Amino acid sequence: MSEVDGSHYRVVVNDEEQYSIWPVEQELPPGWHAEGTEGARTHCLEHIDRVWTDMRPRSVREYLSA
Repeated sequence: MSEVDGSHYRVVVNDEEQYSIWPVEQELPPGWHAEGTEGARTHCLEHIDRVWTDMRPRSVREYLSA
């Protein structure tokens, strides 16, 4: 559980490979899917900080590498 608000979160990612967190008890918004990491808000944000090293959307990265 989150040490601040008592909520449990999951890490979510969209088709552009952008990350966010979302409360576990809420349905995911369209276009987002669970990445697999769940826990306290700080745990999820620390995970995102480790794995999301290039914040440009996937389509921009692909365009610039072409």
